[in-house]
This record gives sequence, C-alpha cells and structure tokens, in this order.
Amino acid sequence: MLFEAVARPEGSFQQPVGADAIAAMCRRVLGNAVEVRSATELGWGSYNSTFRVELVHGPALVLRVAPQAGSQLRSERHWMRSEYAAAPWLVGLGSLVPRVVGADFTHQVIDRDYLVQTLLVGTPAPELMSGYSRSLWPGLFAQLGEISRRIHEVPGETWGPVSAPVHGSWSGAVLTSLAERAADLMSMSAPSQDVKDFALIVEASRSQLDQIARPALLHGDLWTANVLLEPTASRPTVIGVLDSERAWWGDPLADWALYRANARAVEAERDAFWAAYGPLPLDGEACWRLRVYQGWHLAAERVEAARHHHHDTVERTLRDLGDVIQALR
Repeated sequence: MLFEAVARPEGSFQQPVGADAIAAMCRRVLGNAVEVRSATELGWGSYNSTFRVELVHGPALVLRVAPQAGSQLRSERHWMRSEYAAAPWLVGLGSLVPRVVGADFTHQVIDRDYLVQTLLVGTPAPELMSGYSRSLWPGLFAQLGEISRRIHEVPGETWGPVSAPVHGSWSGAVLTSLAERAADLMSMSAPSQDVKDFALIVEASRSQLDQIARPALLHGDLWTANVLLEPTASRPTVIGVLDSERAWWGDPLADWALYRANARAVEAERDAFWAAYGPLPLDGEACWRLRVYQGWHLAAERVEAARHHHHDTVERTLRDLGDVIQALR
C-alpha cells in the first residue's frame, strides 16, 4: 500500500492516522476482502483528517477521520455524526454532495469516528479563483446563494445539531451553543467574558428568536473553502459541496453562508448571492436576529482561532463582538 500523509508539526491538532489503520478502517466498512492500493492525505480543512483512497478493485473513495473524542471541544462534540446524519437531508443537491458509503462510530478499530464517502472530482475553490477575472467572481457567489436557498427549503421538526437536535426552542439551541463556546474559550484560557455578556443580552430578548415557527436545514459551513470547482471551466462552476459536519436545524438567517455573504466587501459579489438566494429581510426583527447571529458566529470564529493560536483573529473577534454588543444594548 502506498501511503502519503501531510507533514505537520508535533502537537498539531490534527493527529496522524497510520497506513495500517486506514486499511483496517476500509475493511471494516467495505468488507474484509477489500485491498487498498494507496491512501493520500488531503490537506483541506483543519478539523477532520481526510484521505483519498484508491482500491485494488473498485472506485476511488474518500475516508474522513474525526479527532479523538478527548480532543473535541464542547461546542463541536460528534461533528462527524452530524455530517453522517445530514446526508439524507442534503440529497436534494444531487451530485453536488458526496454519498456516504459507510461509517463506524464504535471505536473498535480506531478510537475515532470515521466515514467513507464517494469521491467528488474537482478542485477547491480557493486554489482556482485567482485564475479567474474578478469580473467572473459574482457567478460563484450566485451559485452559493442558490445552493443555500435549496438547503434552507428542507424543513425540520426540532432545533440544534443534526446529529442531536434536542432543543425544544430555537433560543434554547442558540443559548446552549453560546454557553458551550464560552466554556471552550475558558478551557483554552482565551477571552470569554464578552461571549457571556452577549449571551445575557440574547437571553433577555430570546422571545424574538422563538418567533421562528419551524426549523430549516442549515449547512453550517458553506462558503468558498468548502466547494469544489470544475478545473477546466471557463468560469467558476461549482461541482461539489463538502464538509457538512456543522449542519444544524435552525433559522436560515443564522447560516454561515448568509453571514459570509453579508460581510462580502465587493458589492457585485454580495448582490449576486442575494439575487440568487432571495431578498434579505430588512424589518427590525430580522435585523436584530442578524446582529445576534453575527455575534454567534464571532464566538465560533474565536474558538477556532484560539485552538490554532491565531491571535490576530482572536483580537478581531473581540473588537467585532464588542461592536455587536454595543449595537444590541
């Protein structure tokens, strides 16, 4: 078996997965007769470990391995199980999303969750976008808007992470998430008091969140880093949507793609997203919720930045969350 792993410094969050373990995981999911010809780790993403696996017989597949349970923070518990649970709900995207071939959460082969997916052949958008004229970029954001709208058209019944939507109200899901993020920041000795202050402001007006009558499916991490493009197309063309481990049931306005679209500095790119998605509500209640979701995402960004020691991002989120708190008071 040919094996190629990404070289990382000792102590990195993404821990190594050996060739023997990869072969054992594939046999567990695909059958004892399966032979792995090669496994190549893909450098995409900073959470799960992802490998392109070539079999002696059969199509190439993707193996995704979650971090060990002890390495997962409160706010990211069992993310891979949400990715697995979200697959049937994303089926309306057709060939844009990989299909789950099998998964194993027993920890009997390796002490980590893992799943096997079909391989989508494409190139991550960040690797291709600089090769296109900026005048063509709005077309990509229009596709992201259209894909987001299709995802949000899927209705749910309760609130929270797709793997365990245990909350009876949307406000309960949001406030629990904020408490978990504050606790995660405290565990890493990162600033957390403003997240707690923000949560108190949200709790005081939680009835505004609970005016959302029914949850919708949220991808949770849809943006340029998690889409594949057709490498030979004359304009940016999305052919793959990846990494749905942050999938939630909630208010569509809370989804990551909408947050990123609003923050887009280039007006044509921002407008292209909203033209495809549909008009952004501008009434007072919607604007209040959008501000709350901005703070919610800033807390999540800080957790990620603290884990990877990105101190500039931590400082930025402190400034930006301070602005959100001031606007909500």
